[in-house]
Amino acid sequence: MEGPVRVALVLNRMDSGGIEAVVMNYCRRIDSGRVAFTLFVCRDSLLPQREELEKLGIPVCLIPPYTHVGEYQRTLLREFREGRFDIVHAHLNTMSVFPLFAAWRAGIPVRICHNHTTAHWGEGKKTFLKYLLRPFNKIFATHYFACSRFAGEWMFGKSTFEKGRVRVMTNAIDAEVFSYDPAARERLRRELKIPADAKVVGHVGRLTYQKNQEFLFRLTAELERRGIRAFLLLVGGGEMEGELREKVRAMGLEAQVIFAGVREDVAKTYSAMDLFCLPSYYEGFGLVALEAQASGLPCICSMQVPGEVLENETSCRVPIEGDTAPARWADLAERYLKLSRTAGTGLDPQYSIAAAAGEMQRWYEQTAGKK
Repeated sequence: MEGPVRVALVLNRMDSGGIEAVVMNYCRRIDSGRVAFTLFVCRDSLLPQREELEKLGIPVCLIPPYTHVGEYQRTLLREFREGRFDIVHAHLNTMSVFPLFAAWRAGIPVRICHNHTTAHWGEGKKTFLKYLLRPFNKIFATHYFACSRFAGEWMFGKSTFEKGRVRVMTNAIDAEVFSYDPAARERLRRELKIPADAKVVGHVGRLTYQKNQEFLFRLTAELERRGIRAFLLLVGGGEMEGELREKVRAMGLEAQVIFAGVREDVAKTYSAMDLFCLPSYYEGFGLVALEAQASGLPCICSMQVPGEVLENETSCRVPIEGDTAPARWADLAERYLKLSRTAGTGLDPQYSIAAAAGEMQRWYEQTAGKK
């Protein structure tokens, strides 16, 4: 068979989240002459990657949200048929059932359900919907992918995972991009009005229930109570920003908490930090913790972050439940903040995007019968 493998990558929104970062890492490294991607994303996406996608030669097709079921199905069915795709690779977690159903109707031979997350009952109806839709993905998918064993077992079942039917597609990065940059540290701290002698507790992620940024306000308050001059730097935006800002005001932490918003220089923001925290209620992997460690940061994560993401001796998982949890995190934070800022750490080779992208490219070609 001649020509590149034609792959439709389907996401929900294309903003600045972890799934988008994973997809972009692979898009940058896979040979476009051998795998031709088309990206399908919700039409109200912010698309900060638009310019780079144009340079990479990857078309972007803006589609209705999957909540508009009829319009969504009609649009994807038409696009999948006209595009003559070999593979549809859906990155919507349990919501992948919607594009996978359209791909099944269009006769696409390879249909990948790729899970990047798990769930938490604190999200109520959203979590109920996840559990409701989860089994239908196995009906319309021909192949099962996950970002970790934890995410794979949650989505497809422990038995299915242990039978080898779930492929773990590594959330790989280019570690050099996140290496410590003293000049960026000085520039960002000046821009954000952080005193040179202050410590910075950092967090990168969407401002959502899942990421549990409110816990970091309690940690910041505990550090202040102990006389530690620490700023909390939040990088990212999201639907809970207004609510979180109000909580910061109510706690009297406006001088210590910095909402940096969605930024194009996210990789550089790690250099401005002294400690990274990820107190998520649930995670499929926790890519930002890997990025932080590549920058040389100690990391404190919740127990819901899979253990395989921890790569160095100054990274750990700690419970977030209970009234004493902020104090436990503060004990560790106090110890880690006394450490000197390091230049970075070598990551396990499995997290190298160069190797992971090569493996993914070969899989696409072999599965599509073009190698």
